[in-house]
Amino acid sequence: MQKVLVVDDEPQIRTVLRGYLEAEGYDVAEAADGAEALAALREDPPALVLLDVMLPGIDGLEVLRQLRGFSDAYVILVTARAEEVDKLVGLGVGADDYVTKPFSPREVTARVKAMLRRDNRGDRTDADPLLRFDGLSVNPAHREVEANGTSVVLSSLEFDLLTALAAEPGRVFSRAQLLEKVWGYDFYGDERVVDVHIRSLRARLGDDAGDPHLIATVRGVGYKFVGRPR
Repeated sequence: MQKVLVVDDEPQIRTVLRGYLEAEGYDVAEAADGAEALAALREDPPALVLLDVMLPGIDGLEVLRQLRGFSDAYVILVTARAEEVDKLVGLGVGADDYVTKPFSPREVTARVKAMLRRDNRGDRTDADPLLRFDGLSVNPAHREVEANGTSVVLSSLEFDLLTALAAEPGRVFSRAQLLEKVWGYDFYGDERVVDVHIRSLRARLGDDAGDPHLIATVRGVGYKFVGRPR
C-alpha cells in the first residue's frame, strides 16, 4: 500500500481526506503541525504529502524546504486562498502541485491517485535508448542524467519532464500537454506549476533561459527541447 501523509491543523479536514484516501486503498498517516510532520516524514517516509501551508509553529513552506533535503516524495501544497498560489508558484518552492481551500475531497483524491500512478507506469527497461545531446546525456533505464560530464540529481518529476521533452526534440509542447504527459492527469488548476519545474530544471542543467541550449520557451504556447543530438 502506498503511504500518504496528510498535514493540516484542522482535524475535520484530516478526517475527511483520510476517509476518501483509505477508500482508494492508501495507507494514510496524519500530522497536525510542522514539527509532527517532519518527525513522521523521517520515521516512516510516505510516497506523497498533502501539506497545508498555514501550520502552527513550523509552517508548510519550511516543512517542504527541510523535506527536500532528504526526500523526493511528491508534495501537494494546500493553500487557504486562491491568490496565494501566485506567490507560491513565483517562489518555486518545490511542490509538485497546488490545491486551494475550499476543495473537493474527490478532486484531491483524483490528483493523489494520478500522481502516485506515475510510479507504477514509469518503469523502464535496459532496452530504452540513451538520449545523447551536446552537453547532455539522459539514461531513461537508470534514470541518470549528465550535464557537461557531471552527474545531475533531479527529482522524479524533473527527470520525467526532461525525458518527455528530450525524447521529441523540436516538438512544441503546451503546458496542458506537459501536465497530461508528465503529471498524468487532466489538469484542474494553475498551469504555471509547469513553469516552476522548467525553471528548476534549467537551473540544475545550467541552461540559460535567456539563451537556452536545451529547453526553449515558445511564447504563448509552452516549451520545446532544442539540444543538438549527438
